[in-house]
Amino acid sequence: MTTSEKVAYLKGLAEGLGVDERSNEGKLFKVIIDILEDLALDLADTRDSLVDLTDSVDAISEELEELEDEFYDSPCSSCGGHDEDDEDDDGDDEDDTVFYSVECPGCGFKLTVDEDILDRGSFECPECGEVIDFKDASVEEVLFEEDGKDEED
Repeated sequence: MTTSEKVAYLKGLAEGLGVDERSNEGKLFKVIIDILEDLALDLADTRDSLVDLTDSVDAISEELEELEDEFYDSPCSSCGGHDEDDEDDDGDDEDDTVFYSVECPGCGFKLTVDEDILDRGSFECPECGEVIDFKDASVEEVLFEEDGKDEED
């Protein structure tokens, strides 16, 4: 039985017992029952709002999880690798991409980014959440060895 149903029962019980609303006690009971009725309605509204809020938080959480998966699974976010699915059909963009090692001044975490990320000017550290300003951070170009061939220094 809900709170509203219990208050309705109490109201009916008072009427069934013949509580005279003109007597002092009857006036008191009527006011108490009216207050209980208002509280029951407020409680029902609060429960509805809580359900709506919980649904909204769940939806935001799911969307955030998708964004995190997209961000952390994307190339260059922290591992320095590249995703083969991102290559053009001709496959020659691998040689054109330049990667940079960046150290977070806040926590010292090292991540590898490409030129596009570096050109943005700043990036949020995936470890501590601090915004890394590339102008102030330690940035070094990363040279990869290809199939046993050494890159020129």
